[in-house]
Amino acid sequence: MPKPPSRIDEEKRYPGAVRTLRCRTVAEDRFQQRNHIRDLPDGSPDGGGGTPTPSEVLLAALGSCLSAGIHADAVARHIPVHRLELVVEAEIDSTAGWTLGNAEPGPIGFEAIRVTVHLDADAPRDVLAALVRHATLWSPVANTLHNPVHLDVALADSAPDTLPA
Repeated sequence: MPKPPSRIDEEKRYPGAVRTLRCRTVAEDRFQQRNHIRDLPDGSPDGGGGTPTPSEVLLAALGSCLSAGIHADAVARHIPVHRLELVVEAEIDSTAGWTLGNAEPGPIGFEAIRVTVHLDADAPRDVLAALVRHATLWSPVANTLHNPVHLDVALADSAPDTLPA
């Protein structure tokens, strides 16, 4: 069986198909996070391109989880945080997921996710780096991404009477 094309091969075949998705997560008061995706207004429910893609939501979930963990660790260690902002980004190939017919899919999803943490707090850099490492180690979202998980998706026998709120 031939090896599926790499992202570089796909980029050569379909210029512009591989694009970088980015989310900027800003920590706010009381462990709340605000996620900025593209130029979308915050909390935009209007649909039609005005909402984040599922892949962008995944990046926002990672940024929010890491931000909350870093902030919580800092509070537990009595370290005042003046600014906490994460930039989460990854490349995705938009052609691979939309292959029609019986073709074998190429690489689907992210091959790597990069997180840059901007942290201004009253502690030395090595202490701040330890906060970031600890939050990453204990983040449920980060662990779900870097550890294999069982995924079970099944079609329901019938339509639900009501959709969950």
